[in-house]
Formats: sequence, C-alpha cells, structure tokens
Amino acid sequence: MTGDPVLSIRGLSVRYELANAPPAAALVDVDLDIGKGRVHGLVGGSGSGKSTLINAILGLSAFNARITGQINFAPTGDLLRCSMKELRRLRGSQIAYIGQNGVGSLHPLLTIGAQFRTFFRQHRVPGSRADHLARAADQLAKVGLSDPEAVLRQYPFQLSGGMAQRVVIAIATALDPLLLLADEPTSALDLTVQRQVLDLLAQLRRDKGLSILLITHDLGVVAHYCDEVTVLHRGRIVEAGPVQDVFTNPQDPYTRNLLRRGGPHHPPPLRKQR
Repeated sequence: MTGDPVLSIRGLSVRYELANAPPAAALVDVDLDIGKGRVHGLVGGSGSGKSTLINAILGLSAFNARITGQINFAPTGDLLRCSMKELRRLRGSQIAYIGQNGVGSLHPLLTIGAQFRTFFRQHRVPGSRADHLARAADQLAKVGLSDPEAVLRQYPFQLSGGMAQRVVIAIATALDPLLLLADEPTSALDLTVQRQVLDLLAQLRRDKGLSILLITHDLGVVAHYCDEVTVLHRGRIVEAGPVQDVFTNPQDPYTRNLLRRGGPHHPPPLRKQR
C-alpha cells in the first residue's frame, strides 16, 4: 500500500458484556489499513469477527459492546470519538455500506425513485424532486442498468437479485464516498451475476478512487479483485499482507488450511482487475 491510508485501525478490541457469564471477546488487538483506491479483502470463518469489525467502523455496535483502540478515518480522525450525529452524517456520504441481499436492503413499499429521494433528503442534497430523480437515473446508468427511468418507477420485488444489488451500489456511491464496506455483496447471486457485480465494484474503484473493504469467503474473489488481504480467526488477525505474498507464501496454519480448501471456489492463478 502506498500513501496515507483512508482508514487506519489500531489495537481494536471488542468484547461483549454478558449478564451471567464472563465477557466474550469478539475482536482482539486488530490492526488494519486501507489505502486510497485499494481493495482490501477480509477473510475468515463464521464467528471470526468480520461483522463485529464492520459494525465498529459504522458505529452500529450492540449496546453491550465494549470497544477499545482507534479507528482513524482520514477526514475526521478517530471514529470511536465521534458523536452519533457525526456518525450519521458520515454514513452514506463518506462511508458507504452494501450487504449480502440487495432486495432485502431496499424498502419494500417504496419505489426506487422514492428511495433515492429519501437518501438525498437525509443528506441534505440540494435540488428539486426532478433534480434528484435525474441524478438517480444517472447513477443507475453508471452501474449498468438499462432504462434507468423505468427502474426508478419499480418496487424492489420487481427487480432481480443482480438488479437490486446494482441499485444498492448506485445509492451507496451516489455521494462519492471515500470508503465502501462490502459485506459478502455477491453471496446471494449466481456465479455470472457475481462476476458482473464484482467487476462493477472494480470499475468504481478505478473511476472514483474508491477504497473498498471487501468481506468474502471466496478466495478466488480475493485473488482476482483485492490488493491486500487480512485473515481473521476467532477475533484475531493470523495473517495480513499483499495478496500475492499471502497466497503464495502463507505463514499461518489457518491460512494454509483456507487455501488448501479454497473456500467456495478454489483460488485461480492471481490475476487482478485493473
């Protein structure tokens, strides 16, 4: 990684206070850097702490979470010191999030156009209703949806999974955020659509200089699309570094086992999307 990181996490630990049991450690002393225009893969099994990390960055941790360390976001400093008002302003404008299920991420009773307008109003984007819809149509065209005006009139249930995920990406990147947190963004899609969505994220990275934290179980995705990778196991980092180094010379037994099993799809020869 070159240049100052967009996100720099240092010594992040998260534990959950339990009523009748000792505290449960979800993350322990995690360090992680994401550079400008870089894609950083985060890999680990269920319960490894990936979602806990995302929630800590977004300021959405559970009420019983006790967090120590630093999450330094370049424009604002330590996110753990930000007020809820500041975090709400950052979410969507400078730090965006997309999850696994595009349809489930959208309001079922609002048209896509109405959801764009709601998003723009929440972030006080100036302009009339027509201005907002024109901007929304432009966003939908940028993510490869044909006839964006028709899509704006549709409801989520009328969209395929791939279309819905493109809509979510269009909304998430509408205000040109610096950082995108992508939590298994293709796990609910078939293989062909997975590739299309990942290629779209790679294009946004190239066109906008977007930095991406990509959570995935698929080591083939990491090999193709990521610059750096961090491997989490039981809340601790067991391996981190450039993808080429980690994949060709893994140091930790857990990483070697992951590579041996290959995740859902055995990792192909390293070949990056640029």
